[in-house]
This record gives sequence, structure tokens and C-alpha cells, in this order.
Amino acid sequence: MSNEMTQTQLLLELEQVVEENLNRHIHAAKEWFPHEYVPWSDGRNFDGLLGGEAWSPEDKQMPDVARSSLVVNLLTEDNLPSYHHEIALLFGRDAAWGEWVHRWTAEEGRHGIAIRDYLLTSRAVDPRDLERLRMQHMSAGYTSAHSEDLLRSLAYVSFQELATRVSHRNTGRITEDPVADQLLARIASDENLHMVFYRNLLQAALQLAPNQAMRAIADVVTTFAMPGTDIAGFQRKAVEMAVAGVYDLRQHKDSVVLPVLRFWGVFDLEGLDAEGEQARTELAAFLENLETKTLRFEDKRDSLKARLASR
Repeated sequence: MSNEMTQTQLLLELEQVVEENLNRHIHAAKEWFPHEYVPWSDGRNFDGLLGGEAWSPEDKQMPDVARSSLVVNLLTEDNLPSYHHEIALLFGRDAAWGEWVHRWTAEEGRHGIAIRDYLLTSRAVDPRDLERLRMQHMSAGYTSAHSEDLLRSLAYVSFQELATRVSHRNTGRITEDPVADQLLARIASDENLHMVFYRNLLQAALQLAPNQAMRAIADVVTTFAMPGTDIAGFQRKAVEMAVAGVYDLRQHKDSVVLPVLRFWGVFDLEGLDAEGEQARTELAAFLENLETKTLRFEDKRDSLKARLASR
């Protein structure tokens, strides 16, 4: 591709945009405290050193899919050290880029703290199983498919932060617990602000390097996968969550991918070269195919629900 900007050039050119959006983010973000969203008075000792009661599935009445979704969301948040490592290497730890890296990490850290405290205090999950899953998932680490490319990374997190927001918000709704619903709504608000930050950076990059950015967007959309896909049993849990309406293909396409693409105006952008146009053509074809897959999934889901309802 002709006239490609280097990673260093992009980092320097976008630094002012980072600073502006960091200031906007700090102004918009609301301080909140995880301990205020945890029902501490409901807690009691587990079996073990303190001689409490062993966990039982009857301890917390919650739909199984809600419990699975909470665990997936928590384990995804748990890998924060790996995520921090990735963006610190890519963005650097100096000036506005570095300030954002640390601010984002600090805000994300609250999410795992709050969800885990809620789950253990409410006895919603088996604490031993949860800890074993955490050890397994974090021991595997996380490596992004886009970790060596700034534009692909910015495109990826623009979609991923919004997808995480949708997943948290819908998980809260199906827990049938107003405490969990409020907690996950609060976390979803953070994720939305993070999405806006990254989305605005990629929008600026589209003006700086439109053909490179279009290629990055097409590559990310056509290969998108959530960071928790290597969690043990993720595929089965993902299907359950999709059927329950936590996160499915329709939400991915209509509530995540398309709104961000519209914000960037990718199908209205003028002046692309042949390679940029090729990337946009690939993107359009993928979206058309995604709609076909979405309709097929919805038919299967509706048939499944009808069979279950008739029993």
C-alpha cells in the first residue's frame, strides 16, 4: 500500500487526539465504588479453614445461563494483566498514551473486583470451581491477534468494548437479581465510555490514513472474536448465552458492528485508493453474509424455543 504511515508516525499524529479524548473521558467518567454494589450482609463463611458452610447450587436462586454468563464475564475481566501488557507495549507508557493505558487499567480493575465480590458474597457460584477456572484461564494468558498493529488494535477494541457493554447489560437483566442488574449496568457504563474513546481515535485515524484504517476495520470485523474465547467450555456457554439473548449474532451485527461503522462513515468515505476500496468491498460482502447467518441462527433459536415450550 502506497504512502503507509508507520506505527511511530501514527502514535505521534494521534497523540493530541488521545489527550483530548482522555480529558473528555475523565470529565465524563463517574467515580464509583465496588463495595457499594455488593450485598455484604448476605455473606457467610464457606467450608474450609473457617469451618463455614459448603457451597450448594441452592444457595443462590439464579438461572443457570445467568450464572454461566457472569462467570464468563468475570474470567474475561480477570485477564486484565495480559491486556495491560498488550496495550502498554503497543501504545507506550509515556505522555497521553501512557496516561490512558494506566487509567483504563485502573477502571477495568474495578470490574473484576466487583463481580467476584458479588458472586462470592451472594454464593451464586462454587468458589472452588471459580478459582480453578481463574487459574486455568490466566495461566494461559492472552495474546491479541492485532497486538502488533495500532490501527487494527484500535478498531478491535472499538467493537470489543461495545460488545462487552452489551453482554454485561443483558447478563444483569437475566440474573433476576436487582443487585446484580445494578452492578452490571454500572460496569456497562464504563465499557461504553471506553468504546467511545477508542472509536474516536479510529475516526481520527481514518482521516490520517484512510486506506490503512479501512483495511484494519475490514480485517477486524471479518475475524472478530471476544477475548474470552479460550475460557474452558466457552463455545457451549456462548451458545447458551446467545439463545438466552445475552449476546447473539443479531446483537453483534445490529448493536455493535453497524453502529460503529455508521459513526465512522465507512461506506460514505471518499478518496480511497484501490486497496482501500477492496477492503471496503470485503467488508460489505461480509456484512451481507453475516445477515444471512443471523437469520439462520434466529430460525434455529425460535424453533428450539417452540419445542421447549410445547413440552
